[in-house]
Amino acid sequence: MHLLIIGGTRFLGRALVDAALAAGHTVTLFNRGRTNPDLYPHVETLVGDRDGGLDVLNGRSFDAVVDTCGYVPRIVRAAARRLADQVGHYTFISTLSVYSDPSRLDMDETAPLGTLEDESVEAVTGETYGPLKVLCEQAVDEEMHGRALHVRSGLIVGPHDPTDRFSYWPHRVARGGEVLAPVGPDYGVQFTDVRDLAEWTIRATAARLTGPYNVVGPVQPLPMGDLLATSRAASGSDAAFTWVSEPFLAAHEVGPYVELPLWAPTAYAGYNAFNNDKAVAAGLTFRPIADTVRATLDWLATRPADHEWRAGLTPEREAALLQAWHAAEDSR
Repeated sequence: MHLLIIGGTRFLGRALVDAALAAGHTVTLFNRGRTNPDLYPHVETLVGDRDGGLDVLNGRSFDAVVDTCGYVPRIVRAAARRLADQVGHYTFISTLSVYSDPSRLDMDETAPLGTLEDESVEAVTGETYGPLKVLCEQAVDEEMHGRALHVRSGLIVGPHDPTDRFSYWPHRVARGGEVLAPVGPDYGVQFTDVRDLAEWTIRATAARLTGPYNVVGPVQPLPMGDLLATSRAASGSDAAFTWVSEPFLAAHEVGPYVELPLWAPTAYAGYNAFNNDKAVAAGLTFRPIADTVRATLDWLATRPADHEWRAGLTPEREAALLQAWHAAEDSR
């Protein structure tokens, strides 16, 4: 398969390139040449801009395309329209944020989708991100006429993750000491190792799967206690976990998912409880969590010591919260 990847040099994109090359496929990249431009010197790269700079694609044909970085429907439609007669299949990387009710548990691909009152909006915010992805999916479908796969991914984790929304936990546990943890050890969380997501996406694209798939793992939500215990074993730290309640987190205005990664309050409980039966039936598999934790720690060790974390509690904030929690316990 000759595969065109839009993007391909940051996080999921580079994992897709690695998975495609490992599977024996030929890869061509299309991107602006700004992020890690020398990452794949032996892979053809077409330098352009998906927003008005698609001419470099003229006259080219590919078996399939994987679009890793589509957020604005107008721009996604332009790419799909340009490529409709040049590719056999279009894989669009979407998101589980397309669904309208984040409190709903066990949502499958038929759950209601989010909408925008003004569909001309192009600003990507926390409120518009999901509905814009819905419109992007629709744009691809309208241009590709039944030849499109929509990969609705959950939280993507592992090496090269720029968001730190998972990496915080292996890193924090490795530091040792008392660790503030959300809700309780049985609290279930969902995420997908970027390598599992990439490998499945390449296989699904080669198989010409179509329609939406919830691509998130594991098969059942992972208990938070298992994640933290695995992280402790991987690093050999002396971390001890203090589980604090959702009312406490809310009362102290702890931000879910970013300030305290993987924690979603009850109103957003669906973020950790999606139905992935369709993708699993189509061959989605999950490596052991210990593999993900170890690979994440190994990658984190290559980052500069002064790296500015984009997610997670600061040491000062965590210490203050732990002090408040213990004070409340002592007063009971």
